[in-house]
Amino acid sequence: MAGLMAAAVAWGYMSRPAEEACKAIEYDIEDRAERMYLTESELTGLLQQQDIYPVGRRLNQVSLHRIEKAIGHHPMVRSAECYLTAQHIVRVRLTQRVPVLRVQTPIDTYLIDSDRKVMQARQSVRDEVMIVRGAVGVQIASGLLADFAQWVKREPYWHERIDHLYIQSPQMIYLYLKDEGTKARIVMGNMRDYERKMKKLKWFLTNTPQEIKDKPYTELDLRYKGQVVGRY
Repeated sequence: MAGLMAAAVAWGYMSRPAEEACKAIEYDIEDRAERMYLTESELTGLLQQQDIYPVGRRLNQVSLHRIEKAIGHHPMVRSAECYLTAQHIVRVRLTQRVPVLRVQTPIDTYLIDSDRKVMQARQSVRDEVMIVRGAVGVQIASGLLADFAQWVKREPYWHERIDHLYIQSPQMIYLYLKDEGTKARIVMGNMRDYERKMKKLKWFLTNTPQEIKDKPYTELDLRYKGQVVGRY
């Protein structure tokens, strides 16, 4: 029965007179409650600019594929799906990209999203994400650094404690904490095995006697197996 109904709906679209026009376009931004990086007027302007805005056009002149492709290529859009309703309304269902990392170099600022892709840094993107500074290439930013940022986001202990990362080179990465636990910079080295390194650091911050933590360390080095090395 469901198959017959689907066939009937499909036949209904095919049999509509070509003179019938598109009445409206509706945008369903599924995650608009969590973030709003773009506006409906911006999407409409994009379609008008490319001369594919459907409202008022005859149905046989409306290209759902071109509309879906144009919106899907918007720098803030992660996915887009376009379809026509029985009421001659074009509906676009879309999700926005989710940043996990903000990269700040001397010459550029950009984001890395949850799919490890470079994302435009806009004023409308106000998500609190991990900040990375220094000699940051796209390859390392979209690799282990993006993985680390997403891991931190899932870890309640670390999520509110990390201030930023500084990249001197891929083999010498420093972690800076907010003003709690220690003011020393944390030597990560490279980002391989970062979960083990962060587990050691957490143990140091939660189990070490306060008189030891209060010593004026300038660095806490996590590169050595089974220990945290403090330097003055």
